Amino acid sequence: MDITELTVHELKERLDKCEITSEEITKAYLERIDEKEPDIDAFVTRLDQDAIKRAKEIDLSKKENKKLGEYAGIPIGIKDNMCTKGIKTTCSSRMLENFISPYDGTVVDKVLNQENMINLGKLNMDEFAMGSSTENSYFKKTRNPWDLSRVPGGSSGGSAAAVAANMVPWALGSDTGGSIRQPASLCGVVGLKPTYGLVSRYGLVAFASSLDQIGPITKDVKDSAILLSLIAGHDEKDTTSIDIPKKDYTLDLKNNVKGLRIGVSKEFFGDGINQEVKDALQQAIEKYKELGAIVEDTSLDIAEYALATYYIIACAEASSNLGRFDGIRYGYRTKNYETLKDIFINSRSEGFGAEVKRRIILGTYVLSSGYYDAYYKKAQQVRTLVKNEFAKNLEKYDILLTPTSPITAFRFGEKSENPLEMYLSDICTVSVNVAGLPGISIPCGLDKNGMPIGMQLIGNYFQEGTILNAAYTYEMNTHFRENYKPTFKGGNN
Repeated sequence: MDITELTVHELKERLDKCEITSEEITKAYLERIDEKEPDIDAFVTRLDQDAIKRAKEIDLSKKENKKLGEYAGIPIGIKDNMCTKGIKTTCSSRMLENFISPYDGTVVDKVLNQENMINLGKLNMDEFAMGSSTENSYFKKTRNPWDLSRVPGGSSGGSAAAVAANMVPWALGSDTGGSIRQPASLCGVVGLKPTYGLVSRYGLVAFASSLDQIGPITKDVKDSAILLSLIAGHDEKDTTSIDIPKKDYTLDLKNNVKGLRIGVSKEFFGDGINQEVKDALQQAIEKYKELGAIVEDTSLDIAEYALATYYIIACAEASSNLGRFDGIRYGYRTKNYETLKDIFINSRSEGFGAEVKRRIILGTYVLSSGYYDAYYKKAQQVRTLVKNEFAKNLEKYDILLTPTSPITAFRFGEKSENPLEMYLSDICTVSVNVAGLPGISIPCGLDKNGMPIGMQLIGNYFQEGTILNAAYTYEMNTHFRENYKPTFKGGNN
């Protein structure tokens, strides 16, 4: 039995039966990391010794019948934009290269302290979560386990690649415009973006505060439901956190979609969507029909404006949020200065990468005098129209079905020289963040190169249970995970 092949719910079952120890699980994953990390480069910070020490402590506490979390002793990986006390939180940026957080973010506290999971390390990402390929990291480029010459997606590329390569059993990511779902699609794993406000953002280094949301990246849908159940909930430290009752989302997994109303928007199947992606989605639609779901074509007319709306709002908020990193208050400080102005200019010029600078400049522009009304205010007005269009459709349908990504994983350098082409990678996902809705990406096929294709299911506010059940039912009836696994093709880039 290869421990690292097991899902979290399978690991927990063996832990509960005392067939395996937390130390054995942790060592198995650390050995897997030793084997695959030189090729994948998913970790910014590894915590091998701390992990083994913690696993031994948890095993001893279990023997002494001490009270522990339900998933105590299960390892996890954490995207490197979530604050972890006493451990580097770099956001994969030179600006925060040596920043050690003095506190745990709320979600980190829930999984590590309340649930007593074991942190295997901090995972690579696009710098400050700005990107769709994890090519924008200051430290390294993470590679896709299915083909090492291709990107894993982004910005949570390290999290998705680590799960796909069985280097962690599950991971936390963040999603601002598709940064959980898109890499999950490209790496053939499950990625869930919860409703805005369902999961606390306290301790998440902000990119765009009205769009960011933490969520799980997992091997299967049941693990996604489990991790969401653990991290969701109201938090007084987050003013955008919604106060709704805690829920066990695994109870929604019925393996039954009879009578489920599914809307398929024609706008998400037009030009720019790869034909192999369309074909895989069509097969998934036929499978849902076979399982008793009611599938109809619908229209999201405003969807074509969502991408422009997203980039205006996201860049404006990034410009504001990243203003604190000035060489004085936070982050990297240049050694090349004579005046205070030199410190500001040189620290930011040297500390930020090209993509972050691009978005700060664009965001500052749309917020500037004379352009605020023409761009930022207009984008917020269109955002309301996007929300209304989704609301109209979700009155008629339980879920909406779209591709997650218009293409499968592309090769390194293929889009990095053309920012606009890179931004189009998010065309299927950004509208969900603009509207604040929940969305999940699950694997639904492979292209001719053997690269995974993802299907996105979008639900109404706080209806995570509905999309999780729809995803679970599809998964149970197609057995994607059992049939297709990464092959580690290609060589180092």
